[in-house]
Parts: sequence; C-alpha cells; structure tokens
Amino acid sequence: MSDRLRFGIFMAPFHPAGENPTLALQRDLELIEHLDMLGFDEAWIGEHHSAGSEIIASPEIFIAAAAERTRNIKLGTGVVSISYHNPYMVAERAVLLDHLTRGRFMLGLGPGALPTDAMMIGLDQSQTRQLLEDGTDVVMALLRSDEPVTFQNARWDLHEARLHLRPYSDFDIAIAAVASPSGPRLAGKHGLGLLSIGATQAAGFDVLGLHWDVMEERAATFATTVARDAWRLVGMCHVAETREQAYKDVEYGMAQWFDYFQHTAAFPQMDVGQSVTVRDMITSVVEGGLGAIGTADDVGAQIERLAKQSNGGFGAYLMMAHEWANPEATKRSFELVARRVMPEFQGQGYSTLNAKERARNARPALAEQSMAAVTMMTEKYAAELAAKAK
Repeated sequence: MSDRLRFGIFMAPFHPAGENPTLALQRDLELIEHLDMLGFDEAWIGEHHSAGSEIIASPEIFIAAAAERTRNIKLGTGVVSISYHNPYMVAERAVLLDHLTRGRFMLGLGPGALPTDAMMIGLDQSQTRQLLEDGTDVVMALLRSDEPVTFQNARWDLHEARLHLRPYSDFDIAIAAVASPSGPRLAGKHGLGLLSIGATQAAGFDVLGLHWDVMEERAATFATTVARDAWRLVGMCHVAETREQAYKDVEYGMAQWFDYFQHTAAFPQMDVGQSVTVRDMITSVVEGGLGAIGTADDVGAQIERLAKQSNGGFGAYLMMAHEWANPEATKRSFELVARRVMPEFQGQGYSTLNAKERARNARPALAEQSMAAVTMMTEKYAAELAAKAK
C-alpha cells in the first residue's frame, strides 16, 4: 500500500423510509461538511430512484450543493447508473462539475444496482452491464479526444457528438464492482480506477485479488495502464471509545438497515443473512467480517485484512454511510477515524510516536542535566549575593 492511504465515504445514502426526506438530505450535506473539516479525502454519492431509502436521485446535483459548502474534499458520483442515461449527457455534466469544483470532481460509473429503478424505464437486468460498457466507451471517447463520436445501439443514437467544453482537469474516473468481473474488465480496458463497493462483504472480499488480476489482464490486452492507487475499497464500520459503546450506538439503526436488504432492496449481491434480533445482527456483521464495530484498532485491523486480500494493496478506503448510529454518534465515529486511524495509514502516526520514544529514553539524563544546571545557577547567584554583601 502507498505511504498515504486516502480515506473517504461512500454515501448511497441509507435512510429509513417514512422519515422527513428534506431533513435527511440536509443531514447528508452536513456530514460531507464534517468530513471536509476532519480532513477526509473523498466522498462518493449514489444514484437511486426507488425503494424509499436511498433517496438521492442525482448525485451531480447533490455534489454541486456540497461543493459550495466544502473546501478540500473531492466529490464523486458513486455512481451514475449510466445505463439509465445518454452517455453524451453524462460526459457533459461531468465536465461542468469539473469546472464548478475546480478539479474536485470524480466520475464513478456503474450499471445500476436496484432492479426496481431499471424496471420503471423499461430496462431488463440483462441489459445494464452491456449498456455500462457501451456508455463508458462513449464517455471516454468524448473526454479523451476532440474527434466526433458516432454511435448507435438499441437505446442511444449519437451523430458526430462532441463536447463543446473541455475538462478543467484530468479528473478521476472509476468503475463500480461488487462480485462479477464486469467492472474490473471495463476499468482495465480504459485504464480507469475501480470502486469495489462490496469489499468487506463475503462475495466481494473473496474476489478482491481476482479483480486486480482481471484489471491487469485487460490493461495488457488494450495497452492501457492501471494503478493500485486508483483502486478504492468500500468497507463498513462504526467506531466509539470502547467496543461496548460502539455496540450500543449501532442498536439505533441496525435493524432498519438489515430490513432494507433482507426484504426491500432486490440486490442479491448484498446478502446480509437472516438475523432476527439486533444483537444477532451486530454479531453477524462483526463475526462475518462485513463491518468493524468497535474501536479504532478494529477498523485498522479491517484495513490490514483488506490489504492482504487485495494481494498488493489499494489507494483509498471508503466507509459506507449507513446510519447504524444516530447523527451525533456517527459524526463522532468519523472523528475517531480521523484522529486515530488515518495517521496510522498516512505516515503521520509513527513520527510523533518515535519522537515521544526518543524523549522518553533521553529523559533521565536530560533531567539530571537540567537539575545540575539549576543547581549551578543557584550557587552562582548565591556567590554573587555574598560578594555584593562584602
């Protein structure tokens, strides 16, 4: 892994159906502001249109609002479901956000996760991955060249399409992946980054090494370059001062989150099991490796586990925004990650620890020298007073 692992968030988001959506969206924006203040590197925002929980319909609009509230954090679409959109318009909006954010925008692309989204616009699940490939091909051609793009399939028809505005920066582009090789195949083909959304989930965790092998094979086939620094792994965690407190915190929203994936979202890749009691749910998350619920050390152990499974490391660790805990405890969790986890993986923790150790080792001798210096000056002053009295 690099000397400075980037840290960020992957926000679907997940909110209980029936609660005030206006306040929930404001809470999401406030969380992004909080992460920016804490020094997090990235925030990726999802796109969904059904099922009542993941309520951001346009990550681009959300990013435009968040960009005006923040200063440094990069903001990405996590992801644009490109099978739902004309790829020319996706490229146009990406370039606009690149300019509006002065290079803080990132583009994440995927096929679309919720079958209930695709159903409403006449898409079958068997079509979405091919549309992802077609759409990404078009977007990359538009971004990387001034040459006109002509393309036609059953859904889109482009005639000598060109962008009339060139990008502000060479912004990051990443393809989403859970368990299948379709994401890494496409990322390798174009030399893009990879968003491994289910990295701590059993199916996603087991294929991490395979995903990178696919990336390298495709890159070699198409003469592109892939970099582990552009590989982002999404994990789940909640941190408190103690494990007991962390467990208590997540009792707030764990049952709602489980219910969504067990009974509402038709997303079989996100299998959370059939636990019934909240305590069983927490136990299954921790013992199954899906999430680290506990202290900062537990999150560090999860990152080390992912690094080992990836067979060479990755560039960013993104925490899923899940609202297992109430807003105050959630913000505290991210603060503890920033204070106690990030330094360990960004080359900042060891230097102060080493400085402390050097000072501890030198303390006895230096303290003795200091006392000797005080004694010497005391004796000198006493001699001066004696001489003055004479």
